[in-house]
Amino acid sequence: MSRALIWFQHDLRLEDNPALQVALKRGQHPIPVYVHDPAETPIGAASAWWLHHSLDALRQRLRALGSDLFLLEGDSAVALQRAAQDTAAEALYWNRSYAPGMRERDQRLSRKFSQNGLHTESFNASLLRDPMQISKFDGSPYRVFTPFWKTLQKLGPARDPLAGCGRLPPPDVKPAAAQPLRSLRLLPACGWDSEFHQHWEPGETSAWRQLEAFLDNHLIDYAEERDLPALMGTSRLSPHLHFGEISAVQIWHRVNRWAQQDRSPGAVAAAEAFLREVAWREFAHHLLFHFPHTADSPLDSRYRAFPWRHDYANDLRAWQQGNTGIPIVDAGMRQLWASGWMHNRIRMLVASILSKNLLIPWQQGAAWFLDTLVDADLANNSFGWQWSAGCGADAAPFFRIFNPVTQAKRFDADGSYVRRWVPQLRKLPNKWIHQPWLAPAPELSNAGIYLDTNYPSPIVSLDSSRKRALAAWKRMKQQTRHGEEV
Repeated sequence: MSRALIWFQHDLRLEDNPALQVALKRGQHPIPVYVHDPAETPIGAASAWWLHHSLDALRQRLRALGSDLFLLEGDSAVALQRAAQDTAAEALYWNRSYAPGMRERDQRLSRKFSQNGLHTESFNASLLRDPMQISKFDGSPYRVFTPFWKTLQKLGPARDPLAGCGRLPPPDVKPAAAQPLRSLRLLPACGWDSEFHQHWEPGETSAWRQLEAFLDNHLIDYAEERDLPALMGTSRLSPHLHFGEISAVQIWHRVNRWAQQDRSPGAVAAAEAFLREVAWREFAHHLLFHFPHTADSPLDSRYRAFPWRHDYANDLRAWQQGNTGIPIVDAGMRQLWASGWMHNRIRMLVASILSKNLLIPWQQGAAWFLDTLVDADLANNSFGWQWSAGCGADAAPFFRIFNPVTQAKRFDADGSYVRRWVPQLRKLPNKWIHQPWLAPAPELSNAGIYLDTNYPSPIVSLDSSRKRALAAWKRMKQQTRHGEEV
């Protein structure tokens, strides 16, 4: 039996894994490997925590089926070449990444290994459709979500989910450089991740458990509850999707099957509302693939001239630490630090505050999210921040500046979310919970709150900062218009 290296990347699952399935279908002996190459694919601290436990879960599943996962470190091309030599592998299969530069990397690897007699193939396992398979009538990529969504609905996924695997042949050889998981040094040296295990359980089995719980308990009310941060109204599948513990194809088919089994109009509408959000993820990857500069530069080139502040270090730190004095914003940032995740509605609010009210470059917020989110997906993160800052595809206009107090009163009316994550404010009446700086002194003292002592006053005036942001936006438009005329 010939051997084939199965190179795991962001596809840490055994079901619906095209690279693994093609080896088994061809009667080849699979040798599963994972290469940790921080220089090629940098990873934030929170995502590294997830990766450690996801690799451990995958390794346990492989061992239960008779195989194993061999962990390598360093340059992926060098590590894979050595692994192929050590195992006398005749083929190398992997599932593609669509991040900037990865297509070129895959082409280089294919050429290099083919010259050395190693057969290579790669597959789409992370998206419903390869980004090259969806385009406008003129062949150009989409930049607006609604027509992209309509096309995706019409086409559907490119394939059906693939079955899992039964017993696997035990590895009779292994790469000489294989090392223990702890040697990858993915876990933090300090204990800031101490609460993560209360919120998450990485791994393929947990991903399916999470999806089924969402279908059983929350999907039917998804459209009404997805914007309420105090509720468990969202699927919380984003980190599982990011690391490929479950695929978008699997979710698409399972959710549609759930709607067909229920057969009620409400179930069909709920399924469509949720799959629309899955399509937003697909759209983000579509954009980053076709416009790779948007990882850290605005899609709307006018915003390269935006007059961001330069003296923002203290305000950025206060935002990162959840000490802005604006309760709904602070609740979100503290939820992020404690759990590695933040509700999507709150992500929009904290992004709007940073990029508009504080006039801090959106790239600073994007970098913080990439380091602190367990679902730190480059495509989703860049797209979300550019949407909030008004400079991306299908973005909210810059002049749409969220008022966090108004938003909080609408989506956290009784203050449950704020009270959970900003416990200093838990005794404040609902009237003041979202704007304690307006509360009468007796109300504050009765609640044990002393502004600027145990809770800060707002670091920025919402009204005046809104005016400042609009003035900066108008200056940018005037400058870019003048540049176009010249």
